[in-house]
Amino acid sequence: MIAFSLQRLTSGGAPVPSAVPPVGNAQSDSATVRPGETTVAGGTETAASEIGLPDGKLTPGAVDPAANQGNVATTVCKPGWAKSIRPPSAYTSALKLVQIVEYGYADRNPSHYQEDHLVPLELGGAPRDRRNLWPEPNVAVLPDGTAVGSTQKDALEDALHARVCDGSLALDEGQRMMAGNWVTAWEAAGRP
Repeated sequence: MIAFSLQRLTSGGAPVPSAVPPVGNAQSDSATVRPGETTVAGGTETAASEIGLPDGKLTPGAVDPAANQGNVATTVCKPGWAKSIRPPSAYTSALKLVQIVEYGYADRNPSHYQEDHLVPLELGGAPRDRRNLWPEPNVAVLPDGTAVGSTQKDALEDALHARVCDGSLALDEGQRMMAGNWVTAWEAAGRP
């Protein structure tokens, strides 16, 4: 009964739309690592989590079925939408502690992470679905020293949200960009 209740409380989203592939991989190899993979840069192995990406097996992303292209004006683009659906911090703080262990992070200090939505609420991400939440490192760097932590992801979220709301980007495309490889999308967007 407890496992069923926990599953119900930590799901509710839908898979990220996949009709169009995520942002292309024309960027540097350091930014095209898929979640859960590793890359070798300068002779050292770098985990995807070390460059700001979640493990795709644990956090593939999930979207809120209530938000879609037909209703962006009354959902994701409506002022206050994200705040109105954001889960309470008690929920995300408890989930962060569990996921830090699941991710196998050597650094277990919760203040070094934020429990973040891979597909942000501002782009119709599922608010409470654990497939869309992960302990994002506050500080992460590409092998070339470029910072790709939570600040950079937040800037990309804001840029994509603005594009969805001005009609220059389809909602599902923005969702795929974030879930596919947000670091690649950040680089393709000019590192906003």
